[in-house]
Amino acid sequence: MRIIRFATGRTTRYGIFEDNIIRALRGSPFAPTFNLKKPPLDSATYSPDEVKLLAPCAPSKLVCLGLNYHKHAEEFNQQIPSVPLIFLKPSTSVIGPDEEIVLPYLTARIDYEGELGAVIGKRAKNVPQEKVRDYILGYTCVNDVTERHAQKEDVQWTRSKSFDTFAPIGPWIETDVEPDDLEIQTRLNGELRQSARTSDLIFSVPKVVSFISSIMTLLPGDVIPTGTPSGIGRIKPDDVVEVCIEKIGTLRNPVSGPK
Repeated sequence: MRIIRFATGRTTRYGIFEDNIIRALRGSPFAPTFNLKKPPLDSATYSPDEVKLLAPCAPSKLVCLGLNYHKHAEEFNQQIPSVPLIFLKPSTSVIGPDEEIVLPYLTARIDYEGELGAVIGKRAKNVPQEKVRDYILGYTCVNDVTERHAQKEDVQWTRSKSFDTFAPIGPWIETDVEPDDLEIQTRLNGELRQSARTSDLIFSVPKVVSFISSIMTLLPGDVIPTGTPSGIGRIKPDDVVEVCIEKIGTLRNPVSGPK
């Protein structure tokens, strides 16, 4: 099932995207009573050209992973971390499919980072690894956009990761997929730049979510980007970045200069 979030006029709704038709949901897929097997649909339907797709959720936070692919660690000549290396992106960095990544003023280099994102479906605290799948609504594509100069200059990564528009998410949440061995690719202006499989992850999704939930409470709609593979690279105005994940879809975002 593909769960989307969309705007029609001034109204924002959730829906199910199936057979190129959007069927509106009554309420939120993050409501405690939401049932994936019997989603509460109303009578409203839309074609894709009638609505604007938004980021498929509105996270309170994104808890991201650094150096979580073996080949990416090799790319940076970094040792394999002994525990997941986590950092936060704020909710204000989130944009949806086809929205612009806006490059900030006075920045030296901005990079794309295509990632698989796990979307939390219900409040999660101290979740054991074997129970993690019960807390995940589904998976989406994420672009962990990064300002490299700030990342190298600072001790921690908050500034480099937190600019507005630096967290594209979408195009939807796919609920019927397992995360263990998916192909993930990133294309820049149609050219393949990143290509890997999630089987190369250092820390698996259950390990990562369990670890994070032992530190902080994860809320419904929070997103866990699981790290990027090797092949990261620079973006500039007028570029188009596409993050493509097998069995999920393609997140496309144009890039613009400062505004």
